[in-house]
Amino acid sequence: MKPAEELTFEEAFAELEETVRRLEAGGLTLEKSLALYERGQALAARCTALLDQAELKVRQLTPEGEEIPFEPGA
Repeated sequence: MKPAEELTFEEAFAELEETVRRLEAGGLTLEKSLALYERGQALAARCTALLDQAELKVRQLTPEGEEIPFEPGA
C-alpha cells in the first residue's frame, strides 16, 4: 500500500470510497476499524490538499476579478 502522499487524486479518492464502504459494512475488529479510519483520514487529507492545489492553480490562471462559469461536460 502506497503512502497517501504518493497517490494521485483519483487513486486516493477510489481508496477512500472503498475504505468507507468497508467501515460501513461492519464486522471488523476494533483494531482493523481504527486502522481503516486512520487510513481514511490520511486519504481525505490527501484529496483535500490536491483539490486545494488545483483551485489555487485555477485562481492563478484566471484574471483577477473575472468569473469563469463552470459548465459540466464542456
